Amino acid sequence: MEYIKDFEKIVAEQIARVERMKISDEFVDFEKTDKIIIGIIDGDGIGPVIVKEAKRVLNELLKDELASCKIELRNIDGLTIENRIARNATVPADVLEEIKKCHILLKGPTTTPSKADNVPNIESANVTLRRELDLFANVRPVYIPEKNIDWVFYRENTEGEYALGSRGVEISDDISIDFKVTTTDGTKRIAKAAFEYAKSNGNKNVSIVTKANIMKKTDGKFLDLCYQVAKDYPDIKVDDWYVDIMAANLVNEQIRSNFNVFILPNLYGDIITDEAAQIQGGVGTAGSANVGARYAMFEAIHGSAPRMVSDGIADYANPSSILKASEMMLRHIGYTEKADKLSVALNYAQANKRMTGDSSGETATAFADCVLSRI
Repeated sequence: MEYIKDFEKIVAEQIARVERMKISDEFVDFEKTDKIIIGIIDGDGIGPVIVKEAKRVLNELLKDELASCKIELRNIDGLTIENRIARNATVPADVLEEIKKCHILLKGPTTTPSKADNVPNIESANVTLRRELDLFANVRPVYIPEKNIDWVFYRENTEGEYALGSRGVEISDDISIDFKVTTTDGTKRIAKAAFEYAKSNGNKNVSIVTKANIMKKTDGKFLDLCYQVAKDYPDIKVDDWYVDIMAANLVNEQIRSNFNVFILPNLYGDIITDEAAQIQGGVGTAGSANVGARYAMFEAIHGSAPRMVSDGIADYANPSSILKASEMMLRHIGYTEKADKLSVALNYAQANKRMTGDSSGETATAFADCVLSRI
């Protein structure tokens, strides 16, 4: 039967991936890098609108480094939904080749077609880039000092349900099966990244989020491995929660300030971090880092908002998320002072500019002008 062959192929590919994972790259030392190449990807929908403003801000913040060629901002074209559909490729090979010539990516949101769109079944560009660049850690901070919230989410980025999101098997007209993947090396490295962050920031509490009571093989493995890694960090308090209870905990004002660092499998991390961003003020306010050893990608956590484009209000998109991602990017490459300057300016603009997503509020350009006025 054909679906058995499909399943065998998927298993063989995942076993090969595990073997590749065991040969890990060393992390890039940006202090020793002659030139840091930052690839800029506009994305789809409102992506070009907000990325344009991020480039304006970065050109000002990094004007000395750009002039001395210590940093290059390089535009990467071709990762649009139109080109991807025309080429029937999630990430066209020539685009991926150009991406791999960069150290860092700053990326606008990209559109993933649904089955109802009647276009080729193209996988999420984000999922493909995370896999191709081995960006195993998705890091999303949420900081609301007035609510005593200081959260950092470490979401595993290359496995879980998303690893084979477009590779499920249709057994017949009556049944379809998708797959969830959990590996030892994939889990241990995300757990270690989270515990290292917690250790470096004053032994913050770490919470492991799964549904291990139901998904016993995959989530059960994830939970056990996280606790194994925790043994190397005896000074850090560790607990674990089921994802549905954690979703409730984040809106429970009596206990939510007790949480600091979270470790989550891929799908749960996607959902929970959107909830956390909403508590902060909406997904438009939160940035996201996708980090591996050789590459890193920084992006807005929201989607491409095609409805805003079709309604003619794309210019009113809030660029806070991509600017927050830019701040995280600057910290990643060692420009802490510039990141701090952007953080202060971003907080000022958020307090003084009313962003509604339509003509009743400010435009993305007006918001970026406000940020620039404080830099």
